Amino acid sequence: MSDAQPTDDPWARLDFDRVARTGDPEVIFGAGKTPAQIVDLLVTLHAAHGNRAVLATRLTPQAQQLVADQIPAAVVDPTARTATLGPLPKPYGTVAVIAAGTSDQWVAAEAATTVACYGAGVQRINDVGVAGIHRLLEAKPEFDAADVLIVVAGMEGALPSVVAGLTGTPLVAVPTSVGYGASFGGLSALLSMLNSCAPGVVVTNIDGGFTAGVHAARIARNSAAAHLEKDH
Repeated sequence: MSDAQPTDDPWARLDFDRVARTGDPEVIFGAGKTPAQIVDLLVTLHAAHGNRAVLATRLTPQAQQLVADQIPAAVVDPTARTATLGPLPKPYGTVAVIAAGTSDQWVAAEAATTVACYGAGVQRINDVGVAGIHRLLEAKPEFDAADVLIVVAGMEGALPSVVAGLTGTPLVAVPTSVGYGASFGGLSALLSMLNSCAPGVVVTNIDGGFTAGVHAARIARNSAAAHLEKDH
């Protein structure tokens, strides 16, 4: 039975029952919504799930500003283009978010924010693309220690294959739309990742930081819970 609830906005029906079905509340996809709609939806979701953070993604600068002005308790991240409202859940397990370059930072930041909202710890490993592979090799102990990896890269999208050849940690690859003309807005990176010769590379859509964050956080927290149960 649906527990979808109408808001003051005739276009929106919030799914308050999602947390019972999946363990996580509904997330607001901000693209295409007005700043006022995003404020209304955040406040309404927070009222229903006041014990943990609710998340809005893909916020325009105007939406970020209105959320900051009208909801002082919200945490707005201009890099991730997100806003969260309410306390983050206790983290279980660790997700390492590995970004190839600074130009990929907004996708990596969206993934990291999502991981935290979905109940896992976050380890950031930035600017370790294959053009400076020595930096990646130096970071290997950090991603070996994680429960799950999110590997974010544009250009030719080679980084996930390299990382997957260095570690057995579960890995989700995120192609970004960063690159020159022949990158085709991230399609080149997407195809490279889908055709990786390294085993175990799972790929999201282009710029899919949110999707990767949800996937990785659920693996990490379930893995941590299984270890806790085994220890007891």
